[in-house]
Amino acid sequence: MPAFATQRRVLYTEEEMFTLVADIEKYPDFVPLCKALNIRNRYTDDRGLKILIADMTCGYKAIIEKFTSRVKLDPENKKILVEYVDGPFKHLENTWSFAASENSTLVSFRIEYEFKSQILGLLMGALFDKAFRKFVCAFEDRAKKIYNCEENDVSLT
Repeated sequence: MPAFATQRRVLYTEEEMFTLVADIEKYPDFVPLCKALNIRNRYTDDRGLKILIADMTCGYKAIIEKFTSRVKLDPENKKILVEYVDGPFKHLENTWSFAASENSTLVSFRIEYEFKSQILGLLMGALFDKAFRKFVCAFEDRAKKIYNCEENDVSLT
């Protein structure tokens, strides 16, 4: 199953980065391949976590796909879990975590996915890999814009 993981150290707080990533309605403004995002439902689960059920439309040129996911926001533990609900995938799960360390935050992102269709997987697989490599950078750039910081990042591989 294809997977991608990365970590970046940024000079923003855990709270700032969590808030920025949790604001999924803004994704079409800056996330690679994200064309539209609609939140179908919002509720709080029995553990007190905010849950969003969202439809995301992703695409490149003539290939457009829409899928539904469940986003679990855990501000206390600074984690976000996205689970696949419906669409062109057999499996999709991604996690974000934010850990403070010496005047910075380590942002960790991991995604695993598998398309239902092998043809779609071949068409979109390389494109997804390329987009995921730009993904965390897009959030870093967004943080600079939102929090008005110019040279406020230190990258890790």
